[in-house]
Amino acid sequence: MWRGCKTGHQSPVPFVHSDEVIYCVVPPELEAELFEKLVEYYKENPNVTVIVDRRDGPDRRQGTPPAEAKKRRTTRDRRRARAPGTFPSTDPPAA
Repeated sequence: MWRGCKTGHQSPVPFVHSDEVIYCVVPPELEAELFEKLVEYYKENPNVTVIVDRRDGPDRRQGTPPAEAKKRRTTRDRRRARAPGTFPSTDPPAA
């Protein structure tokens, strides 16, 4: 199976189906500097999608947290160990 683009042209990169999708989110301030570089870097990996964060405006979450939840909230040391477990690979699939 070949992966087609929006214009109908076929890409020579074979599509590898995976249930894992990785979104590489670029902040708007760095779009000009990083977006094209990251698209080029991940072009061989169909499981990675590079997007620009375009969220704008006020936070739309409903209400404020209840006082009880605020009391339970703890501030953590940012230097804590990495989360246990495994993470999806960002390497392109083997040909």
